[in-house]
Parts: sequence; structure tokens; C-alpha cells
Amino acid sequence: MKVIDHILQAKKTLFSFEILPPLRGHDIKDIFSTLDPLMEFNPPFIDVTYHREEFIYVEKDNGLLQRKKISRRPGTVGICAAIMNKYGVDAVPHLICGGFNKQMTENALIDLNFLGIDNVLVLRGDPLKSESNFFPKKDGHQYAVDLVKQIKDLNRGKYLDKTFIEQQEFPLFDFCIGVAGYPEKHLEAPNIESDLFFLKKKVENGADYIVTQMFFDNKKYFSFVKKCRSEGISIPIIPGIKPISSKKQLNSLPSRFYLNIPNELVKEIEKAKDKKIVSDIGIDWAIHQSKELKDSGIEIIHYYTMDKPKAITKIVQAVY
Repeated sequence: MKVIDHILQAKKTLFSFEILPPLRGHDIKDIFSTLDPLMEFNPPFIDVTYHREEFIYVEKDNGLLQRKKISRRPGTVGICAAIMNKYGVDAVPHLICGGFNKQMTENALIDLNFLGIDNVLVLRGDPLKSESNFFPKKDGHQYAVDLVKQIKDLNRGKYLDKTFIEQQEFPLFDFCIGVAGYPEKHLEAPNIESDLFFLKKKVENGADYIVTQMFFDNKKYFSFVKKCRSEGISIPIIPGIKPISSKKQLNSLPSRFYLNIPNELVKEIEKAKDKKIVSDIGIDWAIHQSKELKDSGIEIIHYYTMDKPKAITKIVQAVY
């Protein structure tokens, strides 16, 4: 079932969440141990993030350095298939521009279709850690809107390899496309107006719904929705919530994601004497956010687990 259908058919506020693939060397049991406590609340879908390749330098016997490509969190497509098989719930893989050319993207979409996965969340993705700016792979996509266009083309039967159409080996695809929205603007955007302009482009080219970046002040979300509607963006906008779990995040989250943390929350966390108290404060704040969003009639609230399912379980138990 498509995410957009879950949204349109929701009779009450639902919840979804996002998980990270396990680190290289771990197995699917780590994913199941994360999901098991949350499945009793019947999430309509689960997002699985994709993490692009990294490069490290390894010293060879002759003393020279060799550049080596590694993937620290592999297996997004397989994890999505395993989730759907074990729990009977829709899985939404993240599809990014970084590290893929157009043919690789088409091949990935063909694999997803083969596995019965018809939802994707489209993102540009982050730059490599060794690069200050984002650079696409040769013959890859520079922007998320271009990736949206390619998926929409496949939905219409337009393949890069024209022999597929001539031989009619593949049916038309029917992917439901999600994209990201930023209530406080993307960190690289010069202003919110510019950010909304490009978000509208993604919608005009085929996006079915929007999931927001995390925020800690619901006014930011409601203001963002209002601005989107005034720009003619009418598709559903799912709010994304993450509980703060450490004092370090007071600095790391704003710098990494371009967001503001309310002073009231900052003061409470700074006064906390240990990690558990910080975690409890973060959970309580997210519960308050969630209840307010739920009372406003939001169809789905999306939670970022960041490998901390216990915190999300407590939030969901209190809200749902």
C-alpha cells in the first residue's frame, strides 16, 4: 500500500518511524530487535535510511596510501524486503542522488519494483565527508528534483534503456514518491523563500507527499505548512519528530540540520545532572509536541529513531 493511501485513509493520527541499517558486520536481528517493541502500535510504514559510500586511506606495504571505498551501513533494499516479509508492513527505502548515476538508479528502482516495494523517499543526500560541497557521480543527479523526474518517467514507462520499452519486458511502475521539507529551511538554502521554490518544483514534478526535517517548536511546522499552502503546495506534509537524547545535541543538531531549539528546552537540558535525565526531558518534550500535533488533526507523525527505539516506544505509548 502506498504512503499517500495510508494518509488519505487515516481515521485517526497514525505514527511512522525511520530506522538506520545496522553497521557493517551486524545482521538482521539488530533490525528486528529495534522494530519488535514498536510493532504493537501498528505503524503503517517504516522508513529505512540509505548511507552513501565513504572513503578511507589504507597504508600499503610500500608506505603509500591507497584510497578505499567502504559502506558502513549497507543493505537498505534487503532490509526493506525483510521488514515487509516479517511484519507485513510497508517499507520505504531512501533513494539518494549521491553515489548513483542514472543507470544505477534505474536498476535500483527495477529491483525495488521486483520486490513489491512501491514507496520511496527521495533525497539529494549529504556530501562525502571529505568534500565541503555535494558533487554528483558522473551522469548522476545534482538535485533531488531530477531524481523525482526520473522516477516519474519510469512510472510512465520511460526507461533509459529503450530496449525495455521495445521488448515490453517491464510494466509501468507505480512508485509513490516522498520528498523532504525543511520548516526552518535547508542549511544550504539562502532563505526559506528559495527553499520553498525548489520544494514546489519537486511537487510539480511528481512528489506525492512531504516529510519534514525534525523541529522542536510546533509553531515552526504550522508556519511552514501555511507558507507551503500559500505557494500552492497542496500535498500532505508529515511532521518529523526526534527526542533530544544528549547535551551534545544542543550544539550538534542545530549545526548539522539548521534548526533552532527553544530556550526553555535548552535550559532544562543544561540543568540535567546525568544522561537519563536528559533523555527523559527529551522524551517529555517530544510527547508534548506529539500531543499538540495530534490534537490539530495531523494524519501521521513521523519519528526519527536514530538507533534509540526505547525513547520512541515511550513517546508512542504516551501519545497513542
